[in-house]
Amino acid sequence: VKKVAKASTQAKKAATAVKKGSHTQRKHKVWKKVTFRRPETLALKRKPKVALKAVTKPNTFDKYAIVKHPLTTESAIKTIEDNNTLVFIVDKRARKPQIKKACEELYKIKVKRVNTLLRPDGKKKAYVVLPSDSDALDIANKIGIM
Repeated sequence: VKKVAKASTQAKKAATAVKKGSHTQRKHKVWKKVTFRRPETLALKRKPKVALKAVTKPNTFDKYAIVKHPLTTESAIKTIEDNNTLVFIVDKRARKPQIKKACEELYKIKVKRVNTLLRPDGKKKAYVVLPSDSDALDIANKIGIM
């Protein structure tokens, strides 16, 4: 008899829950700190259905694109004669190691170091310092500066 009574009370409770809806009190998180920091949620990696680019672009930033041309102004020639240094106009994006490598490959010279500056007209000038054992005048003649 007890099981039947228990079952009927459970059934009544279930029926009232269905009719009224079970409105249970939601538990809130207790914040223990004064400042609110947004909780970090899971950031899933993107999985695109289609690639953005079908064909990858070939790298055209080679030695010929880096070194544009040698500079042949009076001051540049004076620098060649006095400081054993060649002067080039190079690409604005080129870094010193890239300029060094490009000069070594293009003109088959050894480079001690490279100094660069951005001119007011927006072009980049590179001073390619040569070691003391090689002569900048001979290389300038070979290139065709003088």
